Amino acid sequence: MATSPTKVDRRTVDLSAYPDLVVVYLGMRVNRITGLKMLLGIGPQIASSAAAKPDGLLCHEFLFFSFFPVHVGMRQYWRDRDSLLIWTRSDPHRQWWKNFLKDSGGTGFWHESYFRAGGMEAIYDDVPERFGFASFAAVVPARGPMFGAASRITSRSVEPPVVPEAELYG
Repeated sequence: MATSPTKVDRRTVDLSAYPDLVVVYLGMRVNRITGLKMLLGIGPQIASSAAAKPDGLLCHEFLFFSFFPVHVGMRQYWRDRDSLLIWTRSDPHRQWWKNFLKDSGGTGFWHESYFRAGGMEAIYDDVPERFGFASFAAVVPARGPMFGAASRITSRSVEPPVVPEAELYG
């Protein structure tokens, strides 16, 4: 029995109302069995935070990368860089980040950010394999000007990082 071709319904989006759109991919990878506890503890908190619709968060979607090792994530669309940076510097995000940087709990965390107005940046904390930007670009220590996301976006940034480098490394 022959089937007739299905006509493709092609669509696109008009992003002209979002000149400063920011897209962020984030992931958490379980590196040790204890990481499951960390992942299951933080997951509902992140979902609750996104459901509260912080100012500037346009869309939040959960993603699944792999069963083994367990690797999950999310994609977020933010109205602009400022709303994203304001949210990352407020609780609960500030506290989550501070706690994670002191003890990853058997997990690895990463994010990659893409700015419609120009620029990209990423961080890979306790992530043993290279993917995304790290699969082709030089991987360097996240110290000094590479420590905070705002300064990785632009060298002209005056915003301090969410957690000061000196607080972690003295």
